[in-house]
Amino acid sequence: MRLLAAKALWRDYQQRPWQAVMALVGIALGVAIVIAVDLANSSATRAFALSLDTVTGRATHQIIGGPAGIDETLYARLRQAGWRDSAPVVEGYVRIQGETFTLMGVDPFAEAGFRDQANPGSGGEFGALLTTPGAIVLAEATAARLGLSLDQPVLLSIQGREATARVLEVIADDTPGLEGLVFTDISHAQRFLQRPGRLDRIDLILPGEVPAELLAMLPPDVELIETQVRNAATLQLTRAFHINLTAMSLLALLVGGFLIYNAMVFSVLRRRPILARLRFQGVTRGQLFGMVLSEALVLAVLGSAVGILLGSLLGQWLLQFMTRTIRDLYFVLSVTEAPLTTVLVLKGLLLGLGVTLLAALSPALEAARVSPADALRRSHLESSAGRLLPWLSLAGLLMIVVGAVMVVMPSQSLLLGFVALFLLILGGAFWVPSLLSLASRSLGQSLGNWLDAVSRVAIRGVRAGISRTGLAVAALTVAVAATIGVGIMVASFRMTVDVWLGQTLQSDIYLSAPGRSGLGASPRLPEGLFDAVLGLPAMAEVSAAQRVPVQSSAGTVELMAVTPAERTAMGYHYRSQSMDARSIWQVMQQQPAVTISEPLAWRTDLRVGDALTLRTDQGLVDFEILGVFQEYGSDRGLVTMHRQQYDRWWADGSIASLGLYLHEGVAVAEAMDALRQLLSGWDAEVLVTSSGEIRELSMEIFDRTFAITHILRLLTVGVAFVGIFSALTALQMEQVRENALLRATGMTPWQLGRMVVSQSLVLGLVAAVAAIPLGVMMSVVLIEVINQRSFGWSMQTLISARVLWEGALLAFAAALLAGLYPGYRMARTSPALHLRSS
Repeated sequence: MRLLAAKALWRDYQQRPWQAVMALVGIALGVAIVIAVDLANSSATRAFALSLDTVTGRATHQIIGGPAGIDETLYARLRQAGWRDSAPVVEGYVRIQGETFTLMGVDPFAEAGFRDQANPGSGGEFGALLTTPGAIVLAEATAARLGLSLDQPVLLSIQGREATARVLEVIADDTPGLEGLVFTDISHAQRFLQRPGRLDRIDLILPGEVPAELLAMLPPDVELIETQVRNAATLQLTRAFHINLTAMSLLALLVGGFLIYNAMVFSVLRRRPILARLRFQGVTRGQLFGMVLSEALVLAVLGSAVGILLGSLLGQWLLQFMTRTIRDLYFVLSVTEAPLTTVLVLKGLLLGLGVTLLAALSPALEAARVSPADALRRSHLESSAGRLLPWLSLAGLLMIVVGAVMVVMPSQSLLLGFVALFLLILGGAFWVPSLLSLASRSLGQSLGNWLDAVSRVAIRGVRAGISRTGLAVAALTVAVAATIGVGIMVASFRMTVDVWLGQTLQSDIYLSAPGRSGLGASPRLPEGLFDAVLGLPAMAEVSAAQRVPVQSSAGTVELMAVTPAERTAMGYHYRSQSMDARSIWQVMQQQPAVTISEPLAWRTDLRVGDALTLRTDQGLVDFEILGVFQEYGSDRGLVTMHRQQYDRWWADGSIASLGLYLHEGVAVAEAMDALRQLLSGWDAEVLVTSSGEIRELSMEIFDRTFAITHILRLLTVGVAFVGIFSALTALQMEQVRENALLRATGMTPWQLGRMVVSQSLVLGLVAAVAAIPLGVMMSVVLIEVINQRSFGWSMQTLISARVLWEGALLAFAAALLAGLYPGYRMARTSPALHLRSS
């Protein structure tokens, strides 16, 4: 009996292969998006983690210094005192052929116990690394990508300067983390980076607790920290970025789940007559239930396999966007491959199987529960679906209420925020079938006298097939709502950042040293440049800033020491403050006090009046927090202090950037020409940039950052498009006899095709109307909850009419395109053929 049933179902698939294809496409797309994002996420995270492991090696602790680094004589004293498991390190950024790498200077004689990769392969090469001018060691993959060979000279660009290096050895190791590193002898690194006699850190291997005699040897301007703690804090920087991308991919999977559910429901409903006949021939309820689940299992395995392969290809593409964003916002990362691991394959299979079987459970129960007589009556199906609508609406309302309660709960849990968001999305989706039924009835009643017979039949057909159309519109609504919600969030964020840049960039022109801060010594301008620039006739005022990483009670933070100009205070917009902006700078000049960025305040729960402990060159010092300011340059946190206090506590006289304020009436272009003429006499490269250019570049980086988000939005809509196409095709194929009767009673092929397209437009209209409030609700949660808990940024909400119109047009376009083929198919169908076969 089971064999007979299986043959019947297989024969049906042979006659209508599109049904299986649509189900496979739904499963494959849902799995592919999740796998692609997970693959790119895991590859980027793994590459940086491996890079950190390579950089730290087997070190258990690190001695780190302030902005000026560590005097190398400390390392000599440690070795003389018997601390043999120690190794000095100098780090910085260099560029080779336009690509940024981390330069790591090491002592080959001390590296044996720390880093195998940084150690030349044979003992005879120790001397070559020390004596060969500018000798460097690269990963084999890096050398091949850059076209470099052994003993070949290499031009390094370091903070605007150029230096010549020579490839001594390539490391035959395919570890992804090595591709962003360049090793050299510590003396060469000090010469390249112009930091003679200074180290960035000293690595240590300590078998147990830190000995008191070691701590007693350390001067007040250094700190001993655990390596794993520092690495974990660094990896934590991109956690929120990865989580948000994962959530977007799961949203696509949610839409894919609707699609899969649609496909399985249609598969069961379309074959109700076949299932009824099988029941008449002795097939039991349990056997039918098992057959439907087995069918779903086969589809899940095939669809998941295709999805994994597609996700692997898509992941390689997304990885390029992701690594570019990480380089723009966080740290240097070089990773070119996203290997498909066994864990990811198993994850894809489990996701595909789990979502498909869950989606198929209700159709399987429907197939097993319905009696053979009811299965042959279409009216029974639609009446059952109609009775289910109020319960779906009630369940949706409960989900919305629970989600809203979770949103307003005082919490910093990102997971709780995502759970609330998904409950709100599901709750809204559960309301869509009822809204579709109500809309079709209202349209028929209100426009009945204005519509022709074809349009009236089309509208009634939407409500008559609610068991099919309701789920398809729900999937499209969720996908379009996601595009609206994310679109409003991105537009709001972009507007907020643009306004913030307009407030922050008070200077007319900025001078800065090439390079980037955050690793080792920060870029610095030549000494005396401040006074030289201030002496130009066009200059009214000049401010100066130095931005360096420092250790604090809240972990590693970026400290910006500012020599303010008169208008500097106007560049800070405070969320909370103890006094007016000008008074804040006056107090910071006179006493240990700082202001902190909003992300840092959110992450550490620090408020105005609290103390932030910073490790200075004179030991730990408590700085009072006078204000929390708006800042979108980094989500890791920024601390601002007056330069006078910085000079008091740190022995670092360098300057990284200057802000120039011009006299009224002086043209920016004229002033920039005078600056370039002045700088031509200095033996250093200095970047001259107007505030407008910085603003434009910042917005370009912003747009690149959200490029991957826009791609995921489009992919999600693509999944929904497949779902509504499947729904309309299934609906029209099932109504082929009714359509044949309409043709036989005088309806022309053009009218029949127009009827099908009209039905799709009604579906698109309802999806658009339902998606707009759902999308706005999603945007509020994304802005006020998800974004706040992810990055600590608060922003203004901009409900853009353009985003709403784009979402509505997207819903219409998807529904219209999905209805064109079924309409064309129905218009070409022979009525006599289907009337005979019925």
